[in-house]
Amino acid sequence: MKILKVDNTISIKRSIEAGTAEQQEVVKGVIANVRARGDEALREYTEIFDQVQLDHFSVCEKEIAEAYSQVDEQFVAIVREAAENIRTYHERQLRPSWMTTEENGTILGQKITPLDSVGVYVPGGTAAYPSSVLMNVIPAKVAGVKRIVMVSPPDKQGKLPAAVLVAAKEAGVKEIYKVGGSQAIAALAYGTETIASVDKITGPGNIYVALAKREVFGDVDIDMIAGPSEIAIIADETARANEVAADLLSQAEHDPRACSVLVTSSMQLAEEVATEVEKQLAVLPRREIAGRSIADYGAIYVASDLDEAVETVNQLAPEHLEVMTENPMALLGKIRHAGAIFIGRYSSEPVGDYFAGPNHVLPTNGTARFSSPLNVDDFQKKSSVIIYSETALKENGAKIAAFARMEGLEAHARAVEARFKSNGI
Repeated sequence: MKILKVDNTISIKRSIEAGTAEQQEVVKGVIANVRARGDEALREYTEIFDQVQLDHFSVCEKEIAEAYSQVDEQFVAIVREAAENIRTYHERQLRPSWMTTEENGTILGQKITPLDSVGVYVPGGTAAYPSSVLMNVIPAKVAGVKRIVMVSPPDKQGKLPAAVLVAAKEAGVKEIYKVGGSQAIAALAYGTETIASVDKITGPGNIYVALAKREVFGDVDIDMIAGPSEIAIIADETARANEVAADLLSQAEHDPRACSVLVTSSMQLAEEVATEVEKQLAVLPRREIAGRSIADYGAIYVASDLDEAVETVNQLAPEHLEVMTENPMALLGKIRHAGAIFIGRYSSEPVGDYFAGPNHVLPTNGTARFSSPLNVDDFQKKSSVIIYSETALKENGAKIAAFARMEGLEAHARAVEARFKSNGI
C-alpha cells in the first residue's frame, strides 16, 4: 500500500457512480421497455443478462423448503440470532406520533405512518448476501410496512442462493421474485402483470441498479445511491498491524473499486501494515479483487498526531470508520462524519456487517457528511396535524391574512377571512 503524508488536499480516490453515457442510455431503455411490456420484457432481459429462461418469477414454498435443506442448522441459528439483534436495535429507533395542546385550544402534532409497500433489491453476482436481506427487511418490518417485496437475480439454473432464501424467510418476506438488474428496479417502480409496484426501493446493486434507482426516484422513493464499500481506520502505535491489515482487506475483497484507508500517527505502524497487507493478500481467496482495490483505491496516511488523524477522517467522511487507539473513546466526540463508527480492537467492521445489530446499509462517497445509515425512519412518513381553535384564529387570523398578501396570494388571505365573516370574528 502507498504510504503518504497527510496534507490539506487529502481525499479518498472515489469511484463515481454516475455511469457512462452508454450505461445511462441502456438503463433508460430497459426501464421504458419494462413499463411498456411488463413481464414479457422481464423474461427477455432475464434471458439476456442472467442467461436463463424462466416460466415464472415468483419463488414458491417448495424452493424455500429446498433452500433450508441446503444449509446447516448452525447457519439457520446464526441468522436467527443476528435477526434478533438487528430487530432489537431498530426497535429502539421507533418514535410515536404525538399531539400537544396549547392554552388557546389549538392542537398541533405529528402522525407517523409506515409506508404501504417497499421493494428490497438483493444483489447476486460473485457472492450471496443474506446479510443484505436482514438489514433491509427488518427495519421495514419494525416500522410497520405491510408489504415487503424482495427481488434478486437468478443463477443459470433459475434459482436464488439458498442462504438468501433462508434469510428472507426468517425476516418474514412473503413476496420473492427472481428478477435482477435495472429491469427489477423498473418492475418495482412501475409494476408488471406479476409484480405490483411499491412506494420505496432499498438495497445495493451494480452500476445498472444504481442508475436505475436514480432514474425512477421521484416516481418512487429510494434509500440512496450506494457506491463501492469504504473503510477508514484511525490507529496509533498500540494497534496491531495484522489486525489493521485484515480489516482493510475485509472491505477490499468486496469490489475492485472498494476503498480502504489507514490514517495513523505512527510511521512504524504504517510500514508494518503495508507489509502485512501484501502478506495477507497473497493467501486471500478473493485476492484478485482485493488486490485491484488496494492498488487503485487503498492508501496509508501518516498524521502528525491523532487530532490531525481525526480531522483527516472527518474530511474523508467514510462509510465505515474503525478507531484502534490506546484510548479510542476519547476520540468519539471529535468524529463528525462517518456512516458507522467501530470503537476499539474488538469491534472489527464485520461485527457490524453481520451480527451486532446496527444497520450495515451506510452512506458512501462522502455522503456521511449529511446522511445516515438505513433506519426505521426510512420506512415511515410523517404528517403534520393542525387543529386550530376559534380562539387562535381570532388572535392570529389578521396576521395570517397579512402574511398571505405580502406574498401576493389574495385567495389565501380571503380563505382565512371567510371564517371571520361566517363566525362574525
